[in-house]
Amino acid sequence: MNNFSSRLDKLQSDYADLLNRPNQKQDGGNGIFERYVNPVLTGAHAPILWRYDLNSETNPYLLERIGINAAFNAGAIKWNDKYILAVRVEGSDRKSFFAIAESPNGIDQFKFWDYPVRLPETADPDTNVYDIRLVNHEDGYVYGLFCTERRDPAAPLHDQSMAVAACGITRTKDLINWERLPDLVTKSPQQRNVVLHPEFVNGKYAFYTRPQDGFIDAGNGGGIGFGLSNSIENAVIDEEVIIDDKKYHTVYEAKNGLGPAPIKTESGWLHLAHGVRNTAAGLRYVLYMFMTDLQDITKVTYKPSGYFLAPEGEERIGDVSNVVFSNGWIADKDGRVFIYYASSDTRMHVATSSVERLTDYVMNTPADGLRSASSVDAIYSLIDRNKAYLNIQSVR
Repeated sequence: MNNFSSRLDKLQSDYADLLNRPNQKQDGGNGIFERYVNPVLTGAHAPILWRYDLNSETNPYLLERIGINAAFNAGAIKWNDKYILAVRVEGSDRKSFFAIAESPNGIDQFKFWDYPVRLPETADPDTNVYDIRLVNHEDGYVYGLFCTERRDPAAPLHDQSMAVAACGITRTKDLINWERLPDLVTKSPQQRNVVLHPEFVNGKYAFYTRPQDGFIDAGNGGGIGFGLSNSIENAVIDEEVIIDDKKYHTVYEAKNGLGPAPIKTESGWLHLAHGVRNTAAGLRYVLYMFMTDLQDITKVTYKPSGYFLAPEGEERIGDVSNVVFSNGWIADKDGRVFIYYASSDTRMHVATSSVERLTDYVMNTPADGLRSASSVDAIYSLIDRNKAYLNIQSVR
């Protein structure tokens, strides 16, 4: 009994230390955003009540009964002055589920709510759900669009990995009670990374999609798509158009998909997306940005070259290494932007910036010339402008 009590005291003490650990900005950086030293959420942040049977009679050795492997790929929203993450929590059984965590300041002290989200199922139950995007839509609901995965009915018995990915849709008005709507219907064989636009477009619900031919490979369906639906209760997109496609020898040559819903600015809609390329060490995921027109949201007006944020240091290590992924950010009323991103399918981080800085970055960073010579030309141009400026300053 004494061993049980001392072990429980140690568990609770370590857990309290983890939740109360302050976070600090990292030194240096590129001026576009600031990283923070500590992850904001990990599997260890899962409450003790989720993992341990605290009855000494039924669990005399205080063994962990339900293992939590990781906490990552979180949607985000500001709610009742709290910074809210709808986290993909993955158990040691490989099943993911959603859980809400909140913070008073957006950079540390994230704490999970008492219970995970109890997500209703459709008539065709999900095997796995993950990567939810939260959108506060102008119709008054908060929507969650997520990937629902089921075994491919065409898979032979010997292949237990073939799957079908689709876009699940749920909505709420309190982040506690969730209404499940039918899955999104499109003409694409599979869908991932679907995001709901926060405003109506021509009186219709607007979706950013990522059509793909297979569960893993985008195939002919690569690129960030766009489509409209008359209804959200039975969402059907009859036509998808690609607004940002894959391109050879870029950071998004293999796959790309939108992250969170875009942020509206005076200059256009700011978009954060992920790009994937293949390497000798496997797939590499990075984040990149672009802007679309305020009136025609399918028109890309600015797109900086290369990545916006890539994995660094320990971020490169995890269950699926060399990956950063974001499906949640929060633009505060004061212009600050909290960018929540996961690293290597293992943990959650935050980076901070501002609408003003991100707009400057997107509009004034050179576009990708798609050739080595163009990259050199861009550097020459910057050097020449800097020399001219410095000569003027020296004359003064």
